[in-house]
Amino acid sequence: MNDSDAPKFDDDERQEDIRMRLRPSDSNVTEDQEPFMGVKVRRKASRRHEYKGDYMDIPSRPYLMKILQKQGDKQVFFADKVLKFTSTGKMKRRILMVTDFAVYLVDPDTGTLKRRIALAAVDKICLSELSDNFFAIIVPTEYDLLMASTRKTEIVTVLVDATKNASEYELEVDFSNRFEYNASADLVKEVQFEEAEGSVRTRIVKK
Repeated sequence: MNDSDAPKFDDDERQEDIRMRLRPSDSNVTEDQEPFMGVKVRRKASRRHEYKGDYMDIPSRPYLMKILQKQGDKQVFFADKVLKFTSTGKMKRRILMVTDFAVYLVDPDTGTLKRRIALAAVDKICLSELSDNFFAIIVPTEYDLLMASTRKTEIVTVLVDATKNASEYELEVDFSNRFEYNASADLVKEVQFEEAEGSVRTRIVKK
């Protein structure tokens, strides 16, 4: 879906666009403030990196704004394209948005909302202790999400902060070089990580 094909807003909706405020860059956390610094191995390129938050320029994309406004979300803390792993092991590109209420996955080609997960439904985040791009969002009442992003550190930090702001609940961040996740309602998989010749080898296997 091209931006030019996205649905247009009338004047009232434009005013709502203006009222929706993205998280200002000067209030975004830096990696020095991460809740898990010292546990995770960091790539050199990710150190001393100032977080931007909105990498999609959401106010310029009416179809994303319309999705958020329909749900009543007022703040967007993070937005970027990520890779999402399906239950069959395929990778699909998605737009990931984290707001003051929920996590969104949108198909960037069609502009369709594929999934909305309330922050209150997220139990924990799983990731390895190595310098890979994988992370899993664990949702006990539904099924889990396995994704990959070069901005994983920022995503995890934003999710922890957003959950705490919304409910005073401290979201658990679980580090392990082996972790399980529910790829679907009846399919459990394990993600395995190991260092190999200066890189990280990742395997996803059925349990």
